[in-house]
Amino acid sequence: MFCLHVCLSVCMHGHHVYACCLWRSEKDVRYTGTGVTDGHEPADAGNGTRFSASATAVISYDYLTSLRSVPYGSEEYLQRRSQIHDLFLSFDDTPLGAASLAQVHKAVLHDGRTVAVKVQHPKVQAQSSKDILLMEVLVLAVKQLFPDFEFMWLVDEAKKNLPLELDFLNEGRNAEKVAHMLRHFNFLKVPQIHWELSTKRVLLMEFVEGGQVNDRAYMEKNQIDVNEISCHLGKMYSEMIFVNGFVHCDPHPGNVLVRKRPDTGKAEIVLLDHGLYQVLTEEFRLDYCHLWQSLIWTDMDGLKQYSQRLGAADLYPLFACMLTARSWDSVKRGIGQAPVSATEDSEIRNNAACYLPEISQLLNHVPRQMLLILKTNDLLRSIETTLGTRSSASSFLNMSRCCIRALAEHKKRDADSFFRRTQISFSEAFSLWQINLHELLLRVKALRLACWVSALLGWLTRAPHRM
Repeated sequence: MFCLHVCLSVCMHGHHVYACCLWRSEKDVRYTGTGVTDGHEPADAGNGTRFSASATAVISYDYLTSLRSVPYGSEEYLQRRSQIHDLFLSFDDTPLGAASLAQVHKAVLHDGRTVAVKVQHPKVQAQSSKDILLMEVLVLAVKQLFPDFEFMWLVDEAKKNLPLELDFLNEGRNAEKVAHMLRHFNFLKVPQIHWELSTKRVLLMEFVEGGQVNDRAYMEKNQIDVNEISCHLGKMYSEMIFVNGFVHCDPHPGNVLVRKRPDTGKAEIVLLDHGLYQVLTEEFRLDYCHLWQSLIWTDMDGLKQYSQRLGAADLYPLFACMLTARSWDSVKRGIGQAPVSATEDSEIRNNAACYLPEISQLLNHVPRQMLLILKTNDLLRSIETTLGTRSSASSFLNMSRCCIRALAEHKKRDADSFFRRTQISFSEAFSLWQINLHELLLRVKALRLACWVSALLGWLTRAPHRM
């Protein structure tokens, strides 16, 4: 069902997808001399500057979709194709991929720029309100049949997020905002927006080729280290969640590509589809930082305190298990002490159904900001599982670094003297140094273990020759 897109990730078809832009309109897109429009205002770059369109002709969404209904090669087909080629030097009729809201086409503008065009499916705008209404009716019916199940939060989130996903100027602004926030990461690529051809329902974006982040075969073929990619992904999302409080909430594999940078040959992550973001309040973000610090360093009192501050009440053990996808025994021992075993993973899956009423109750009481964060965590965890890098100690240390920085920055803003700010800065630096030392010790330990294993294997292979 269309409305479930706000809660479930839908991957693009095919093993490889491309940086995409969104074209979502049932109305004509016309060249007006002041910009390309679909009946809305001309594109705005976000700083008040209006752009003039570089196109020289008329293009209509109806022309794009009507090509499917006329015979290939007929006079009518060629006439409609000419309308498209007045704007594009070339436009691929066959989509590169399709999802619940749109499909992606590759095109070349007359100035030679290659772009990706993502075309919204017909009647999505009109159908979305009906789907949300149907969802609300079904949720109310389930509530009557099973009073213990609380799913009205699902309807509330759909009502809030779907209009944002259908506003492509908002998506373009999100893309530019996150690119600016994470500009210090040289491993991240956010495709450039072509504002001069963008409106609320038309978004053109730089075309970037790559493989899906869960495609191990692609990474092996292109000599991309899966551990490096997993580490980069963790750093990127820790920065978004804990430091900036501005979170890309749809990191399914079709929206996260990997490639070798053309200029340096280094591995790079390409982040796509910026329609769904969660903005975290400062209070929530700081409580969430404290909560993860408690989880990482096995502070059970802190875990209880900050889980309850985030609405978990007496269900804080279940809340901790949901956040970490670990058993309660593992949480108490320390989530960084050992990776998830097959037995533990099977136990979690088998027991999840037993706690559905409690999970439903918990989701209905935590702050709404938490819902998309939980979804994002699950998507990232799925990628890590596919890559075989789940729950590594280094990923938790990267999270802890971001938490320390975020909490220190907050304390420095509230400090009333230079001496106090300096004290906080020294404390922050010392905590980060401790993490770096801990990480170094883990690497040395892993290296020594690898040497011992190598020596043992060498001895075993030589032993038969002595006999």
